[in-house]
Order: sequence, then C-alpha cells, then structure tokens
Amino acid sequence: MKVTLQNLTKQFPSRSKKEKQPVTALYDFTLEIPDGSLVGLLGPSGCGKSTTLNLISGLLKPTSGNIFFGNEDVTNVPAENRGIGLVFQNYALYPHLTVLKNILFPLENLKGKDKLSKQEMLEKASQAAKLVQIESLMDRKPNELSGGQQQRVAIARALVKMPRVLLLDEPLSNLDARLRLATREEIKRIQQETKITTVFVTHDQDEAMSICDFIVVMREGKLEQVGKPQEIYDNPENLFVAKFLGTPAINVFDGIVKDEKLYIGSDFIFDVPGVVDTTVKVGIRPEGFILSENGHLSCNFCGVEVMGRDISIISTNENSENKKIRSIISSENKVDTSSSIVRFDLKPSKVFIFHGDTHKRIHFSVN
Repeated sequence: MKVTLQNLTKQFPSRSKKEKQPVTALYDFTLEIPDGSLVGLLGPSGCGKSTTLNLISGLLKPTSGNIFFGNEDVTNVPAENRGIGLVFQNYALYPHLTVLKNILFPLENLKGKDKLSKQEMLEKASQAAKLVQIESLMDRKPNELSGGQQQRVAIARALVKMPRVLLLDEPLSNLDARLRLATREEIKRIQQETKITTVFVTHDQDEAMSICDFIVVMREGKLEQVGKPQEIYDNPENLFVAKFLGTPAINVFDGIVKDEKLYIGSDFIFDVPGVVDTTVKVGIRPEGFILSENGHLSCNFCGVEVMGRDISIISTNENSENKKIRSIISSENKVDTSSSIVRFDLKPSKVFIFHGDTHKRIHFSVN
C-alpha cells in the first residue's frame, strides 16, 4: 500500500500562559512512501517523527494537509478503520492475558462482515506467532517473557490482521544492545516476507541504515533529505544530515576556499574547480583519511585505538569542531607513535564542503 503525505502541518496549542502562539510540530510535510517498502523516519528527539507516525495512524488529525493510502484519502478516517498495525516502544501488552490472548485481541474485536470464527482466529494467531517465532510461548503471560520476546508478541498482534500499513514507534529502544541487533534483523525479515508497507521511527541512525529501504531525515518538523541509506551517507545535502549519519561521526573543520583551492587553516587540501571564494565547513568521513608522511592535512597526534581489522588514529586540530578527530585506516599501516604530528591525504569522495553560513552542500569535482 503506497502512503502519500501531502503538505501536512500539525500544530498543538501553546501551554504557556504568556505565549499564545501554537507549537508547530510538522511544517508543510510532503512524502511518498512506496508500496511494500520499509521506510525509516530518522532524526533527533522533537523533530516530528512520532507526530508523523501518529498522523498516518489516525491517532492525530493534521491541522492542514492530506493523507492517502493508495488513492484513498484517509485524512478523516478513524484510526480503527484505516487498516494499520501499530507497535509501541513500551510493547503495550495486556499483562493479565496470555500471549495467545494478546495476539487474538484485535481479531476478537472485528465486527460485521469482518468477524471471524474461533477457528479462523486461532489459525491467524498461529500464523502470526510462527512469523515472529514465538509459537512455544503462547501460554505464557507478558511478565514471563524477556523484552525481546514481548516485542515479538507486540509485532505479532499488529500483524495478525495483516494491516495495510505497519507502524513501528521506536520499537527497539527498551532492548539491550544484543537484543536490538537481533530484533531489528527480525523486523527486516518479517517485512520482506509480508511485503507490508512499514514505517519505522527511530533516532538511532545505525538501526535506520541497517534495515530500511529508504530513510527520511527530519529536523524541527521539516524534511531534510530522503533516499536510500548509502546514497544519503555518500551524498548528504547539508551539514546537519552529514553529522547525523555515520559512526564514528563525521569530522568537521572550519575551512576556506580561495582561488579555487580548499584550505583547512594553512594546510592546502586540494583544488576545487568552480567553487567561489568563501568560508566553508569541511566534513571528512573517518574512513576518508590516508596516512602519509607528506600528507596535506597536519594534525596533532593523540593515540591509536585498535579495532581489529582497522585502527582509529585519534588526533586534534585547532580548526576542528570535533574535540577529537577519528581517522579510520587499515591495521596494516604503521603509525609512528613517537611523533607529535600525524599527516593525512584525503579521499575526495569522502570530503564534503558546506557553505559557512547556510550549511548547504557545495558540490565540486576533483581532477
């Protein structure tokens, strides 16, 4: 089911007695979510991710704009009639009911032509449990389950009606690191098997990049960039997106372009044909550094972190926004740990230039 958000704006009344202006959580937001895709809404707290999800679900009504499921305008359709499945961060299971009863609950509330026989409900519950691999837990109650198992029950309950759209609101936040990794892989597997259009809300860019077909980067209620995870990582449209994606984070330097040459401090980095003279922010991905005795960029050496296949050189530079610069290179490189200076050449494809004021990307080509 294709989902289209058309010029959505959502405002909430101000809680301040002095300030009467409403609080705008979403600004003129337009997005098309392809049929059968898994799309991640990604951004920091307060950026409008959950508001967008709640508008899609029908739990909130937009101040203006429209929501379409396929060609059907569902803007004013109640949540219970939209055909959505919703999974919350806190699982929201009924503690007094068994796993089976929790999964059956949405089916038991069907009425009219949609009402199912007891046998049909049991078959659907069994199929949903099998899909999330909890068949052996059907007689247990939520307090007898681990966090990961409870999340699977919540997903099974959302899937049992085979919704048109599945909505996941920070579903992994309450799990430990190992469970998060395993559960996000399960979410991807389930989505691929069911082909249900899925919207996944998270502030964790690793989660979004690892399982989503597309990610939507948001900030302060506005859409910053939409695309495939690797495409956005390789081609951020602005400094905010570049900073938000990537672990370790991108290294950002104050720089200047003069006579079509890029400088960080007094270090000439490389030619940037066609770029006019201006102050810039220079973003360098950690994997964009090449250790070189005669490298163009000079940094103050601090130490080395061994990561197995790779090593991370820790350094500083007076022009860096980052307190510590992390440069990931192959462990085959030999680092002179006795020197106070480390020098690098840079991979042009891993270097991004942003306008010093607007922080918008400045594209350049390297000969």
